[in-house]
Amino acid sequence: MFVNYLIVFLISMVPIVELRGAIPIAIGMGLDPIVSYIICIIGNLLPVPIIYLFARKVLLWGKDKKYIGKFFTFCIEKGEKGGKKLQAKAGKGLFIALMLFVGIPLPGTGAWTGTLAASFLDMGFKKSIIAVIFGVIIAGIIMGLASMGVFGGLSALFAPKA
Repeated sequence: MFVNYLIVFLISMVPIVELRGAIPIAIGMGLDPIVSYIICIIGNLLPVPIIYLFARKVLLWGKDKKYIGKFFTFCIEKGEKGGKKLQAKAGKGLFIALMLFVGIPLPGTGAWTGTLAASFLDMGFKKSIIAVIFGVIIAGIIMGLASMGVFGGLSALFAPKA
């Protein structure tokens, strides 16, 4: 059982997959939803301070390197694009925008991208981390409910009768 929780924890740390992939896997494994939710949130948030403090510096350092330059440039462009889009839509409500960006489980959003975007926007460490924490909590709730079939049950309840 411990091994399964460890697997889910590690999956929640992986970029792109994050907790959005780890929670459905945990539910599919038959793990306790509440324990899995907490483990996935911790796993998803663990890299966030490191990303904020170091990712931008590492990406800028490696963007002109022979083998890693293309990938690092892609990451920089994604972070800058996400940051600019977020700032353009949010204006002064950048905290809420970042929280929703991380919280709504869509492709290309999440703690990794949100934190990178916040670092490119120089949003501030504490403010960024708190917004990402709330976003991850929201994403976890949405994915947990979706994984347990709550949304499917609601759509069946409100679907027109044939």
